[in-house]
Amino acid sequence: MSKHILVVDDSPSIRQMVTVTLKSAKYQVTTAEDGQAALDLCKRMQYDFVLTDQNMPRMDGLTLIKSLRGMGTYRTTPIVVLTTEASDTMKAQGRAAGATGWMVKPFDPQKLLSVAAKVLR
Repeated sequence: MSKHILVVDDSPSIRQMVTVTLKSAKYQVTTAEDGQAALDLCKRMQYDFVLTDQNMPRMDGLTLIKSLRGMGTYRTTPIVVLTTEASDTMKAQGRAAGATGWMVKPFDPQKLLSVAAKVLR
């Protein structure tokens, strides 16, 4: 059975590009347009990996990560931030919130697949 990945980004084009990339490697993909929609999905279903943007309306990525880490079912689930934010301060805040990793946009499809394979081992 293929791994199920939740992709969270307020940009429809980023969601589409990430989805196409992940599906090319036979992953099952669900998308959410912001952190609140993602949290609602995660309360109903378990995902193997969450890939989230940082800057989104309603709920940003760090708040989503903290919320997911507070749920027992997502305590150890890999969560990677894919964002335009590249500062060391933001990366440190991501680690403190419980992020597994950090990738900067624009993303390289091969690197994304490499990261997905690594965190889903």
